Amino acid sequence: MADAAAFAVLVLNQISKAGLERLPAGRYVVGKDIAQPDAILVRSADMHAMTIPASVQAIGRAGAGTNNIPVRALDARGIPVFNAPGANANAVKELVLAGMLMAARNLGGAQRFVAQLDAKQPGLDQLIEEGKKPFAGFELCNHTLGIIGLGKVGCLVADAAIKLGMHVLGFDPEITVDAAWSLPSQVQRAASVQDVLKNAQIVSVHVPLLAATRHLVNAENLRLLRADGVLLNFSREGVVDDAAVVAALDAGKLGCYVCDFPNAAILGHPKVIAFPHLGASTREAEDNCARMVADQLRDFLEHGNIRNAVNFPEVGMARGSNWRVAIANANVPNMLGQISTAMAQAGLNIHNMVNKSRGDMAYTLVDVDSAVDEPVLEKIRAIEGVLAVRYLPVA
Repeated sequence: MADAAAFAVLVLNQISKAGLERLPAGRYVVGKDIAQPDAILVRSADMHAMTIPASVQAIGRAGAGTNNIPVRALDARGIPVFNAPGANANAVKELVLAGMLMAARNLGGAQRFVAQLDAKQPGLDQLIEEGKKPFAGFELCNHTLGIIGLGKVGCLVADAAIKLGMHVLGFDPEITVDAAWSLPSQVQRAASVQDVLKNAQIVSVHVPLLAATRHLVNAENLRLLRADGVLLNFSREGVVDDAAVVAALDAGKLGCYVCDFPNAAILGHPKVIAFPHLGASTREAEDNCARMVADQLRDFLEHGNIRNAVNFPEVGMARGSNWRVAIANANVPNMLGQISTAMAQAGLNIHNMVNKSRGDMAYTLVDVDSAVDEPVLEKIRAIEGVLAVRYLPVA
């Protein structure tokens, strides 16, 4: 910490002022040149090659994806990585709709045609009428949209598409309870990615980039999509095999590819509509993401509560006393017993306790009825499997 009263937060990117304002000056020191930060706020900066100081207790990503953060390495240090799922979902949804409309109505080519016209050319009206014929498209209404990934964005896209009169087919083997509740009842359930590609004219992908989702759409399953089909990727670069997409476009086996991740493989292709990573680039989305992750970081740093961490369980407990200990540990047997024993041997009475796990990670909050001395904390840190211990008294 920067001093006895303030948490130090290192900022790696330009973070919205609306979010930074959630970290009050009297309690937080925020800046881009902090050597020993308690937490790091980041947007798109690549942290994989970064040496993360030993002082760091948490990482906050002002967005949804965390592939720019070495999450697994931070697991071993007991450091939660917070993100802001859903905070930019509406911005991405609107861009997906724009992409669908551009592809369906050939708006990109039509705009380029108009842009090259000479306003002084004789017979301009006739040239426009004759020139528009190659840009005739189709209406979205009554066509089928396939959605791969039914998280916050996927659900919003599904709802918007239904309101446009489309049929929607969705696939997500790991759909959450919250997402299932928000999914419109009209969405038909697909059995697989292949099922979606086979039965939809337009397919939109909304999954995180993981080892299991890299090239989720590839040369083998692209053959299932109809020759005039439209593929949209507004999730992450790498989820779609761009080389396979270009091959399908060149062979006339795919109608159009719309994405938010331009690269050398697809740039300049006449059947590609690419945006410069605009998905979350609205003032509203940047503000929402920054506010959300700043609030989560503050709740963790001051009270140990965890919301929306990609590598920790959700854990929250109202303060039952002025003395709280937060413990991150490997999810192994008898951990709670050892922690409780260490406190009991020090004469500490446990007022309240909550423990939850997620995979190999477990997290415990303990409120006790009196102050905790450093030797007790050191004894807990010495327990095999304990990754991090924080003492959070209320001044």
